[in-house]
Amino acid sequence: MKIAIINGPNLNLLGKRQPGIYGNQSFEAYYIDLQKLFPQVEFSYYQSNVEGELINELQRVGFDYHGIVMNPGGYTHTSVAIGDAIAAIKSPLVEVHISNVHAREEFRKLSHVSAKAAGSIIGLGLKGYELAVRWLVDQE
Repeated sequence: MKIAIINGPNLNLLGKRQPGIYGNQSFEAYYIDLQKLFPQVEFSYYQSNVEGELINELQRVGFDYHGIVMNPGGYTHTSVAIGDAIAAIKSPLVEVHISNVHAREEFRKLSHVSAKAAGSIIGLGLKGYELAVRWLVDQE
């Protein structure tokens, strides 16, 4: 089983950026733990701060992978193009947000991703990635 994890802008700064909101662990360290939890899964991991690169990655994996876990970061609220890319692919996608975006600024309550995703996990920290992977594994 192949699952892609795609992270958007500023998620490369996890562990350094606003630890009160996003925690102290880097995603790279968490990714190792995630791989150990799911040894049966072949993971790919991609992070970019560039909208078009995220779209290219969605298109690259979106027809061959069993599932995608995506945290689009700030593009969640602004990128119609990422939403359109998700609608165009076949692989089920679970949207993940580390913080509870509904408890933050008003603009964060809009998602161009949620309606195209199989589901959304919001506000459960990095644990949201594990829950998303578990759901995708259970679908197989």
